[in-house]
Amino acid sequence: MMSKVYGWEMSDGPGDFFAHTCDQVFAEVWTREGLSIRDRRLILLGALAAGGQIDVAEIQAGAALTNEELTPEQLEEIALFLCYYVGWPLGTKMNFMFGTVIANHRKNQK
Repeated sequence: MMSKVYGWEMSDGPGDFFAHTCDQVFAEVWTREGLSIRDRRLILLGALAAGGQIDVAEIQAGAALTNEELTPEQLEEIALFLCYYVGWPLGTKMNFMFGTVIANHRKNQK
């Protein structure tokens, strides 16, 4: 499930901590009924923005584009929307980061 969520093949990390965390988060949380992966990704992007975790949000934004859950235009709209709920400084950071992710995604599509 972790590979499906991120859009690329994920190998196991070292140790029990990684294995336990991945088994719990991806085998249990991301597979529950009631929300799609896209829904969960949107919620996670908002939570990461609110927490100022732009670096982790960058991974999620890239995965959303790779998995075709969100378009570049939707990511830009998300950044603008978040400005009003997490504040302009964090929303602006998200906007700049999304711009970089979108540019990289477009470059890799050629």
